[in-house]
Amino acid sequence: MTVSNASGPADFSDMTLDELRIALAPDIAASAIFDGWNETALVAAAEMAGADVDVAKLAFKGGAMEMIEAWVTSVDQAMEAEWPQERLAELKIRERIRALVAFRLEAVADIDEAVRRAMAIMAMPQNVRRSLKLGWRSADIMWRLAGDTATDYNHYTKRTILAGIYSATLAVFVNDDSEGKAKTYEFLDRRIDGVMKFEKAKAKFTNSDREMPSLTRFLGRLRYPSR
Repeated sequence: MTVSNASGPADFSDMTLDELRIALAPDIAASAIFDGWNETALVAAAEMAGADVDVAKLAFKGGAMEMIEAWVTSVDQAMEAEWPQERLAELKIRERIRALVAFRLEAVADIDEAVRRAMAIMAMPQNVRRSLKLGWRSADIMWRLAGDTATDYNHYTKRTILAGIYSATLAVFVNDDSEGKAKTYEFLDRRIDGVMKFEKAKAKFTNSDREMPSLTRFLGRLRYPSR
């Protein structure tokens, strides 16, 4: 697949290394199905897209994790383009999150093996920290697109939970042989339902807590009654 824009094939010679990484990432992922996330896949992708192989190697001198990070970034960007805030605003919050995660699953629907291999690399001890940051970043983008403006501890808990849901859903996805990945989407729906119920319960508890009289104040009044 040759990367292109409205005016025709992309001119790789005018791209920065960052831009080149993002442009080549989908083709590298496609090649990784057969070759894994390695230089063989990189060379195949560069040749397929018509990019200079030596420049492509320079762009990905960080190896497999650099390729995977570029690929995740390309999916993030595609998701933002497909689901801008104004489009998501028409949906309920649960539907917004589902639509965003579903888009990411659909984006890799035909490259299960590449996803499986990427997850194995990301799970390596030396890559775990970087992988967690990537998952957090994607979850942050999803919540921001969904309209989340929380700045307190909810900001962190929401992203941590969503990153966990997405990661778990991908694990189901790569082993799902059901028609249309039906089991994966059922799993995703159950996880999102669980989170929504938790959020409702938490909100109810928080509001109830605000309405309850302060125990300290109550005891204080017993000891020092107002006159």
